[in-house]
Amino acid sequence: MLEAGRNAGIQVEIINASAESELDEAFAKINQLHADALIVHIDALFNAKYKEIVVLAAQHAVPTMYATPQSTEAGGLISYGTDVDDMDRQAGIYIGKILKGAKPTDLPVLQPTKFDLRINLKTARALGLTVPLIVQMTADKVIE
Repeated sequence: MLEAGRNAGIQVEIINASAESELDEAFAKINQLHADALIVHIDALFNAKYKEIVVLAAQHAVPTMYATPQSTEAGGLISYGTDVDDMDRQAGIYIGKILKGAKPTDLPVLQPTKFDLRINLKTARALGLTVPLIVQMTADKVIE
C-alpha cells in the first residue's frame, strides 16, 4: 500500500492499534494528520470492534473503507473484501474431503475468487460525498 500510494502521489500513513484502548488514540492521530480517508484492514481486533470503529469514523467524519461487510451494514461508508459465504462453502468442501480420507497436505491452497463490495449511501451523504453511479452499479449491495 505504501508503494501504491507513492506511485499515485498520495501520502500513506500507517496507524496501529492493537487493543481497544488504543482506538481513540488512533483516531486522534488521524485527526492530527488531517487524513482524507482511512482503510481498516482485516484484523481480529478490528473485526471484534467494528461497531466502535464505525462510530469513531463517523464522529471524526473520516471516510472509511472496511474489509468486512458487517461494517458497512453498521453504518460504515464502504467495504470490499472476500465473500465470506463463499469462503465458508470452500471450507466445507475441504472438510468433506478430509473426512473422506484426503490428507490436508495433499489439498491445494485456494485463493479467494469472489469478492463483496458494499456502499452505504446514507453515510456517504452524511460525509458530503457523492458515490458515482458506475460504482453503485458495480456494488454487490447499496445501502440507502
